[in-house]
Parts: sequence; structure tokens; C-alpha cells
Amino acid sequence: MNATLANDIFRQSIHDYHQIDSVDAPLQNPYPATDLSGLLYRKNWIDTVQWHLEDIIRSPSIRPDELVAIKRRIDQSNQDRTDTVELIDAELYEQFRHVTPRPEARMNSETPAWLLDRMSILQLKLYHFREQTTRPDVTPEHRQRATQKLAVLTEQEADLARCFDELLEDIQHGHRYMKVYRQMKMYNDPTLNPVLYQIANRSAEAE
Repeated sequence: MNATLANDIFRQSIHDYHQIDSVDAPLQNPYPATDLSGLLYRKNWIDTVQWHLEDIIRSPSIRPDELVAIKRRIDQSNQDRTDTVELIDAELYEQFRHVTPRPEARMNSETPAWLLDRMSILQLKLYHFREQTTRPDVTPEHRQRATQKLAVLTEQEADLARCFDELLEDIQHGHRYMKVYRQMKMYNDPTLNPVLYQIANRSAEAE
């Protein structure tokens, strides 16, 4: 795996989504679901759907019940995103398990998969800012501002790609090492979120 391949998969996912352009479109992963490529495609698909959910939820005409439903979808999407990142890290960890870190090796605080997370979202920004540079219904000033921001994002794309490739190279040669930490989110767990477990306790007492 390298940055070029990862970004190609992210762009493919974004392109495929926009052929349908619906937040309700089912994921049709062209790669084996448990392979690293399949996980990357799934990761970006989650990001892409959530990107458009975030647009929808900001509509001033959205009904309160729709807003609540979409907010819950976004919460679930964030959990799916985190779970998929951890699966990617676990896969990469297995690939480098045989590498013995050098005595002077340093641990990298950002894991490869969380760097891929930033790269995936950056590809969405690039796609949508490119759209803004060609919109016929806006002023030239709007397109110019979008073009300037696109240039910054393009530079960031190259920087993140280099950082990812250098990180994997350093891990492979034992100069840096990684650990896989679970996020251990509490708000989605009915046994850890006090609002949820207090409701459950009251229901149990009422029975």
C-alpha cells in the first residue's frame, strides 16, 4: 500500500458515489470487503455519504424530525468511520508485525490509518472545490477564491501523501513503530453513556 494507490481508491469511491448522488445509495464495494483496498473504499464511501448528510442537515427548511433523524445517521456514521479506521490499522499492523523496531525507534502518535482518514476527507474537499471552480451560476470572484483554496488543498495532498509513504517506510525499516489503540467511545455504548443507562435503570425499576 502507498499513498498513490490509496488516493486512487478514494477518488474511485467519490466518483462512484456521484454517479448515483444519493445518501441512501447502498455501498457496492468493487474490492473484497476485508482486503485493505476494500476497507479503504468503504472508509471513503462512509466519508462521502457523511459529507452530503452534513450538507442536508444545514438546510434552513429541514423539518425538526428530519434533522434529528439525520443527526443520528451522522452519529452512526462517525462510529462506522472509527471502526473502519481501526480495521485498517489492524490490517497494517499485521503487515508489519514481523518488523523488529530498532532500539532508537520512536512511536508515531498518529497511526497510518488515521493519516489515511485525513487523506480520504481531503480528496472530498478537492472534488468539491473543483466543482466550485467551474460553477456557471457564481461570480468570477467566487471561482477565483475556490481556485486559490484548491491550490492549497493540492499542496496539502502532496504533503500528506509524502508523510504517509515516509511513515510506512520508517515502520518497515524499524525507525518508527505503531500501536493500535481502540477509540473506546462512550456515547454510543448504552452501558457507559449516563443518559442511556439511567433511562435503562429507571425502566428496570418501573417493571
